[in-house]
Amino acid sequence: MPGSSLPEDSSPDADKKGFLPCVSRRQFLFMGAAAASLIALERVIPGRILYAQSATFERQRIASLSDLEEGVPVTFNYPYDHPSALNNLIKLGAPAGGGIGPDNDIVAFNTVCPHMGFPLNGTYKPDHQMMGPCGWHLSTYDLTRHGIIVSGHATQGLPQITLELEGDDIYATGVQALIFGFNDNEQAPTDG
Repeated sequence: MPGSSLPEDSSPDADKKGFLPCVSRRQFLFMGAAAASLIALERVIPGRILYAQSATFERQRIASLSDLEEGVPVTFNYPYDHPSALNNLIKLGAPAGGGIGPDNDIVAFNTVCPHMGFPLNGTYKPDHQMMGPCGWHLSTYDLTRHGIIVSGHATQGLPQITLELEGDDIYATGVQALIFGFNDNEQAPTDG
C-alpha cells in the first residue's frame, strides 16, 4: 500500500484488498483454546484455591493426638453446630495432602456429599483411605489426596478442614471448599 508504514503481507491469509489481517481464524481458535485451558488449570494448580470457597474460623480444639487410633474416625461439628457441618478427623496411616502430625497422616473432612447432600458419616474405608460410596449416587473420595472424587456423580471433592497441631492438641482452623447447603462458608446458618 503506497504511503503505509506497515509492510505488505504476501501470506495466503492476507486480505485481497491489501489490508493486513488482524488474526486468522486458526489463530483466534488457538488463542481461545489456550485461554480456556489456562482458566481451567487455575482450579487445579496445587497450593492455590482460586474459585473454591475457603474460609478461616476461630480455632477450635477437636481432639488429642495421643487419643487417635489409626483408621478410627472421630466425629465433630465445625465451624457450626449444624447437620451439614459434621466432620471426621482420621489418622489415615499414610501421608496425605493437608495432613498434620509426625507422619502427615491426620486429616479432617466434611462428611456430607457435595453432590446432593447425602450423609457420608460411617462410610470411611480404612483399607483404602477412602470415604464413600455415597448412598445416592456412589460418589467415593480419596482422603490421601485432599478428598478428591474418584468415582460417582459428584463434580467436586469433599471440603477439607484445615488443622493445626499444638503439642498434643489438634485444632480445626478453617474449611477449604464450600460446605453442602451453604452459599457462603462464612455466613452462619439460620434456623429458618
